[in-house]
Parts: sequence; C-alpha cells; structure tokens
Amino acid sequence: MLDLTIVIPVKNEELNLPGCINAIGQNFAKNIVILDSNSNDGTKLITGDNIELVDFVWDGSFPKKRNWYLRNHTPATQWVLFLDADEYITDAFKNEVAKKINSNDNKVGYWLNYSIYFMGRQLKGGYPLKKLALFKVGAGEYERIDESKWSKLDMEIHEHPILKGETGIIKSKIDHRDFRGVDHYMNKHQEYASWEAARYQKDINDIGKRLTWTWKQKLKYRLMRSPLIGPVYFLGSYIFMGGFRDGSIGLAFAILKMSYFTQVYCKINESKKP
Repeated sequence: MLDLTIVIPVKNEELNLPGCINAIGQNFAKNIVILDSNSNDGTKLITGDNIELVDFVWDGSFPKKRNWYLRNHTPATQWVLFLDADEYITDAFKNEVAKKINSNDNKVGYWLNYSIYFMGRQLKGGYPLKKLALFKVGAGEYERIDESKWSKLDMEIHEHPILKGETGIIKSKIDHRDFRGVDHYMNKHQEYASWEAARYQKDINDIGKRLTWTWKQKLKYRLMRSPLIGPVYFLGSYIFMGGFRDGSIGLAFAILKMSYFTQVYCKINESKKP
C-alpha cells in the first residue's frame, strides 16, 4: 500500500463515484478522501474502507476546494493524488505510480495522461489531456487566483499546481469517463466558458501576471481576442491531431469543443460593451 492519499473532489457524483472508488481498489493508497460540496443526491452515502468524507463550503474567495483541503486537512502521507470522480485509474497506472514514487528519483510531482471517452467511446484522436495531479505533500499548491466571487465554481478548474522541484511523467493513462450525459457536458462547459472569459478580463491588464505566462498561455490569450479561436481549435483537434479517426463521434466532439472556445470569445466581447 502506497504512502499516498487520493482526494476526490465531488458534487452530485453518485453516477461516477462508485466506479472511481472501485477502480482504486483496496490495497493501492493508504487513504481515500471524498471532498464534497453539499451534494444533494446519493454521493454522501457512498462509503468504503479507508474512505473519509470531508465537507467543503466555499465562501467565494481564495482558497478554493483543492487548496482549502491542502491547507486545512493536510494529508499525513508523503504523496497526494487529486482524482475527479469521472476518472478511473487502471492497473497499468497503479503499477507505474508505485515504481515511480518509490524510485527515489527526486521528483516532487508527476504529470498524468488520460484516455478520453465521449458518448461511450474511447477517442483515438484529438488533443491529449494531461494534468499535474500527483505530487508530494508540501511541495506546493494550486495556482492562486483571487476571484472575489466573480465565479460560481468552487473548485480549481484550469489552475495547475505550482511546485518547488522537478516533475516527471506517468505514461500509463487514466480513463476519463463521465456517465452524466451530453447535457451535463454542455452545461459544464457553459460554466467553464464564463470562468475563462472572466479570468481573461482579470489577467489581461495585469503586467506581472502576463510575465508568468507560458508560451501556450500567451498563444491562447491572443486567440481569445479573435473569433477564429473556435475554428483554430477545430482544425488542430480534428485534422492535425487525428480527431477524424473517431468518425462521427470525433466530429461531434470537435464541434462541441469549437463551440466552447467560441463562447469564450463571445463572452469576452460582450463584457466589454457598456
């Protein structure tokens, strides 16, 4: 059993959470924490061995869910893995994680890779999904964004951990599945688009913040000022990254993602109007 705490932030995840917990299994991590935001379905009734339920109520300011947990319920284990309820770890992933964190390679965190499922099918193409979600306790925390209640999202969305030290990569993939359907997928991205637009408006005039941007962030924010951001994403995902290999499902996925980025552009421009 690894010296690891797995934290699963949730809200109304009764459809996804049982499979997520079952995939973790009994002998992988010392602790499993369900970090709940006032679920009103059956989420709180899902329990098991070594599972702790922690309630979180956001006050509208920093820290949000993951950072709040790290600060107020600091894991006693050496490592922490943040896992969404619709993410299912595989045996290959567990084996590679065990080897890496026991290897004394001086890494303080690891980037994780994910297989994306859409409408019940694993996608072969499209942009890869990667997250820095496994790291040593005390090595850092998620990027700080002072929202001052301009968002209704109580959890870090696109913020990533800022760690002190070298990071590595876990190549074995986690299966990213969501059984809540297309309606939930589209509603979620509506909320994310509002958050992206608000963050853009907050950061674009902050010179200090802009100096910390990576080249990917600089390109993304430049494209956000153009209605071409949606089509550019579509061409990259569907054509250059091989989304066409997934047939009609891949086409639908790329169109919905194009719509998401177009929404971000529209929200940014709408907010500029008096």
